[in-house]
Amino acid sequence: MRHRAVIIDDDALIRFALWHLFDRRGYEVFTFPEPGLCPQHVVGECPCPLDTRCADIIISDVNMQVANGIDFVEQLIRKGCRQPHFGLISGSFSEVDIARGTQLGCTLFCKPLDMAALLTWVEEVESAVPTKRMLFDWR
Repeated sequence: MRHRAVIIDDDALIRFALWHLFDRRGYEVFTFPEPGLCPQHVVGECPCPLDTRCADIIISDVNMQVANGIDFVEQLIRKGCRQPHFGLISGSFSEVDIARGTQLGCTLFCKPLDMAALLTWVEEVESAVPTKRMLFDWR
């Protein structure tokens, strides 16, 4: 089964760069310019049955024009999302952002993106993903 990544960033170049990185690794990749366009955002509670998840990795920008990525991650968790691999990216993490992101268990990446560090994290996530897992089809 292919890995799946969800990328949320209002910067088209960042979305494309991350899409390209994951696509080259064989992922099914979904990108959105804001959380409100992501299917996980519009549901009232996590639709994934207990033995599934919607993605292997979810990466969100923090400071977008219409939304905050940390708020998005918090909302997903409140809805019952069991996603263990969230990444947050920002060109200017505040101390509050760092504390909130860390408390949520997110991995933080500063812009400009250190692609080697991101790739190291992706490889760690891939090694932690069970080989026999189910991905929920939320499209």
